[in-house]
Amino acid sequence: MKSIYITFIIFCLLSCTKNKSVLLPEINHSEITEIQDVSPAYLFYDETKPDSLELNRKNLIITTNWLVNVDKRLTLKQIMPSIIFLQNKKRNAEMHKNEDARNYYTCNNTSIKNLGFIDFTDVIYQIEQSVTTFSNNSSDSNQMILTFSHDSIKIDNRNVAYTDIIRTLNSIKTDQVDLILNFDNTLEFQDYIKAKGELLQLKNTNMTINNNEFIY
Repeated sequence: MKSIYITFIIFCLLSCTKNKSVLLPEINHSEITEIQDVSPAYLFYDETKPDSLELNRKNLIITTNWLVNVDKRLTLKQIMPSIIFLQNKKRNAEMHKNEDARNYYTCNNTSIKNLGFIDFTDVIYQIEQSVTTFSNNSSDSNQMILTFSHDSIKIDNRNVAYTDIIRTLNSIKTDQVDLILNFDNTLEFQDYIKAKGELLQLKNTNMTINNNEFIY
């Protein structure tokens, strides 16, 4: 079993195999700042590849927590096949499976000038589709759709400034609400992580974020 600490992870990111490096996405808030017992995967930005992406997963150990290091310049459309592949590899493991092992995106947390991590173990990516309603098998929850694109952010059909997302959601007085996330697949990974980082600051206890995320 491995135990990798922050300084070693930074070293790995700066000196990846064959002198390649990953430009990590930046966030200003993360609840997780240290993880032990990990192994890394890298999604490199490589303009020489047909899809501008190269996946390096040779160091992954199925029983560990996985740190998935994605170059922030890659788009959601480029990375999603690899992300789903990695998720399925762990979910479908039959031997030596560790039910407690999680998957995390690695980020540069600018507020602490160190690494931060976003857990995406339970996210189910729905590819090439957007959503207006989603069956969540619960009659007790209303739904609210958050749509992130290049030129707008919408809560249901209402445009909201990026800086007002959390303030707006926290101010809504309602019964239990299930938040459904829509992301334009041409968004760069940096934009995706920025949105996810903001949503970590949601304090409205009547709101939960659905595990299904729609990439359209």
